[in-house]
Amino acid sequence: MSQTTLSQDDTLSQLKAGKLKGCKQLKLACGLKEFPSEIFDLAETLEILDLSSNALNDLPSDLHLLKKLRIIFCSNNQFTHLPEVLGQCENLSMIGFKANKINHIAEDAIPTRTLRWFIVTDNALKKVPDALGDCSHLQKLMLAGNQLNALPTRMANCHALELLRISANQFTALPDFLFDLPKLTWLAYAGNPFCNAIEDALISQHQINQIDWQNLTIQQILGEGASGITYQALWNHQDRQELVAVKLFKSGLTSDGLPRCEMHANMLAGEHPNLVGVKGIIHNHPQGVLGLVMPLLDANLKVLAAPPSFHTCSRDVYASDFKLTPQQAQLILKGITQAAEHLHANGLMHGDLYAHNILWGSDKVVLSDLGGASFLPLDNPDLTQKLLKLEVRAFAVLTEELRKCNKDEF
Repeated sequence: MSQTTLSQDDTLSQLKAGKLKGCKQLKLACGLKEFPSEIFDLAETLEILDLSSNALNDLPSDLHLLKKLRIIFCSNNQFTHLPEVLGQCENLSMIGFKANKINHIAEDAIPTRTLRWFIVTDNALKKVPDALGDCSHLQKLMLAGNQLNALPTRMANCHALELLRISANQFTALPDFLFDLPKLTWLAYAGNPFCNAIEDALISQHQINQIDWQNLTIQQILGEGASGITYQALWNHQDRQELVAVKLFKSGLTSDGLPRCEMHANMLAGEHPNLVGVKGIIHNHPQGVLGLVMPLLDANLKVLAAPPSFHTCSRDVYASDFKLTPQQAQLILKGITQAAEHLHANGLMHGDLYAHNILWGSDKVVLSDLGGASFLPLDNPDLTQKLLKLEVRAFAVLTEELRKCNKDEF
């Protein structure tokens, strides 16, 4: 049995009955307060363990007996520390403990030899361990929504690090060593004290259009991501009706940072043929939910690629039969270049310039999702240029990926 396909209660019952022998992937979200000991019966095969959305606050000290465990998720639980046993798991490459109450990570809780992807978004961390600097394979580090004001200087040794999220923390400046990391490509830092002043200065020059919730009639779901749900809606205004897209944020913090920063980034970006654009922000939602009202895009536009998988980590996943003509590839690259240049000119770095955030059709290309966007310090041109070099790397990655989708060079 390669993976569970049952309801969560049924899965737990089957686990306790010994009927999941040979399982490689297990997900349990059924109010667990203790780690089910029967999971150890899967020690010979289990590779992915997802215990998110339970009530756990610790893991067993012999978890390392799960010799093949590569990936563990324990998000939305009650952990106040990162279990130290994780550092003893010899094949653990991905750790996800988002939305807990973690305020401490011991040095030996980090599996330095194998860690590639580390997620502790939305916790209560004031520091992260120096041991992160010993993770030579670390590619993605997601620290948004904590109380950090610095990163360990040993992280200057993280030469494989490509994606870093430090939004919504307490940084008063960006760590200097970040710009010496040879592979750092995707960075998000909005919602920190040093960036809030930049954001305030930029947004003060723009008028924010507020759209009353009562003037919106929500229709079907168009899509759902980690940060929110996007709906089609009918907007009644100025004696007419207009079909629009409405994004409602799920909480006060997204995987990339604060909804406020994403909304302000959209307002600053304004209108451009290669961006989604924005109509305004939602006002008077009865539950106080934050949201954006955007133009409704052509339904024929397709997403260029799927987000990174567990295996690819920092690289998007293209359909195996996906092909582009050189002309199509050039259309996409030209459109994204123009979108990025427009953002930069308006004081923004996209921060998540990936194929999975690109929509395209026969004559249209749109760069979407400003959730990872950060505000550029335009009064500090040297720092701005260092930041924009990261965006250039992201564009180079995209160019190489599209080249591989071509049988002809372009």
